[in-house]
Amino acid sequence: QVQLVESGGGLVQAGGSLRLSCAASGTIFSINRMGWYRQAPGKQRELVASSITGGGSTRYADSVKGRFTISRDNAKNTVYLQMNSLKPEDTAVYYCNAEIVPRRDQANAAYTYWGQGTQVTVSS
Repeated sequence: QVQLVESGGGLVQAGGSLRLSCAASGTIFSINRMGWYRQAPGKQRELVASSITGGGSTRYADSVKGRFTISRDNAKNTVYLQMNSLKPEDTAVYYCNAEIVPRRDQANAAYTYWGQGTQVTVSS
């Protein structure tokens, strides 16, 4: 009953910018963590950025530090990924990921959910 809906992917030129968004909806009591992964053709899925709820802790892949910024709107159950100075090697399918506690009466039960993925293509 939980769904992650991504938007904002597309085709951009090298050096350009793009902002991805992901909104969680459905039966949600609390969200422990939200983040972004990506997978390029022929490569494994890798963590891009992650945000832990409450403490303001964020993590970034070394390859995107200084260029990408993850942010949250907790009231809207939404996570964003601002991508600047895009490079062709950033081309991948980007996936939203979240750890969510669906029910208050089972508050110790958390589950991991994935979005369907959104394509980001950076041309040279």
